[in-house]
Amino acid sequence: MENYSNKYDLRSIGKRIREEREKFGLSREDFAEIVGLSDYYIGQIERGERQMSLPVLIKMAGLLRLSLDYLIFGENYYSAEHLRESLSDKQKQKADCLEEIVELLKRCSKKELEMIKKLLKVILPYLNKFDSMP
Repeated sequence: MENYSNKYDLRSIGKRIREEREKFGLSREDFAEIVGLSDYYIGQIERGERQMSLPVLIKMAGLLRLSLDYLIFGENYYSAEHLRESLSDKQKQKADCLEEIVELLKRCSKKELEMIKKLLKVILPYLNKFDSMP
């Protein structure tokens, strides 16, 4: 079995966390609040000065929408094509739609994203009613 202990680097993990946090437009303080840790602790993690527990690692990966293999090793060991092959046709259509929405949202300003979020909160309950109609 391959020895993975030499393949990960706390500084690189911290750098990936910081980069992804910044892509979401989150300050360290805001991210710390979401994760439930102090901003000082998050700073230590991002600088590679501190090793986090597995539950914290999993929580951060989930919040940042990262795979654990990317977060730890800096690369995904399963390609998107490999994962896509395991999806049903309906799941593939949903994934395609979500990818298109994400690309559109990437072009929006923070103010526009806030407005879209508010609109979604208003209209989603009504859309769900239409799905349940015969």
